[in-house]
Amino acid sequence: MRIWLPLGFILPFSMVSASELCTEDAMIVFDGSGSMAEMGFNDINEPRIFEARRALHHSLPAIGQARRLGLIIYGPGGGVGGDGGCGNVDLRFTPQWQAAPRILDEVDRLEPDGDTPLTEAVEEASKALNYKEKPGVVVLVTDGKETCGGSPCELAAQLAAEGHDLTVHVIGYKVRGDQFAWEGEGHNDYRQASSVARCLADRTGGQYVSAETVDELVGALRVTLGCSVIGRLD
Repeated sequence: MRIWLPLGFILPFSMVSASELCTEDAMIVFDGSGSMAEMGFNDINEPRIFEARRALHHSLPAIGQARRLGLIIYGPGGGVGGDGGCGNVDLRFTPQWQAAPRILDEVDRLEPDGDTPLTEAVEEASKALNYKEKPGVVVLVTDGKETCGGSPCELAAQLAAEGHDLTVHVIGYKVRGDQFAWEGEGHNDYRQASSVARCLADRTGGQYVSAETVDELVGALRVTLGCSVIGRLD
C-alpha cells in the first residue's frame, strides 16, 4: 500500500511512536543523480531537484531543531577514480544538532549528475548510525531506480537481521515506470510505478511514501523523519 500525504498532514497522536518523537539520530540519503535534473516527459515540468529543494526548505528547519540529522548525497562526481557514474556516495556529515542550514546549503549547491548507487548509499548511512549497536532512522529520498548493480532487497534483509532497531523509510519522488510518455501520447503509467528500494522500508518496519508534488514531499519528510509532534505545533 502506498501512502500519499498532503501538506500539513498530521498523524493522530495515538499513532505517534517513540521514533516519531525524534529521539533517534537520523540520516537523510538524498538522490543527486542525473535523473534529478530531468524534465519534459511523464508530467515532469521542471527538474525534480528544484521542487525537492523547496520541500526541504519548508520542512527541515523545524525538524532540525528537534532531531540530530546527517546527510549522504549520491550521484555527482562519480567519474572520479574510473568508476563511471557509480563511484560517488558522499557522506557529507554524520548526525548533529541544528543541521538544517547545512543540509539546505549542500542541496542548494548540488548539481545532479551520475548514476544511482542507492543501495550503497543506504548501507553507508546505516553504518554512520552505528546500526548494529543502537536505534536509528534512515530516510531515502529517491526518484526510483538502482543503476549501479546493488541489491536493495538483499541489503534490507541484512539490516533487518543485524540492525538494533534500524528503520529505513523510502520516499519515492516522482517515480516513473520504464515506459516514458510524452505529453499527449495517451496512457501514462507513473501512478503505478514504485521504487525498487521499497523493500528497504518493508523489511525494516519503515514506510514507503509516494510523492508527486512539493506539498506531498513536505508531508512525506515530516512523517518519515518522525517529527509528527512538530507538525502538531506548526
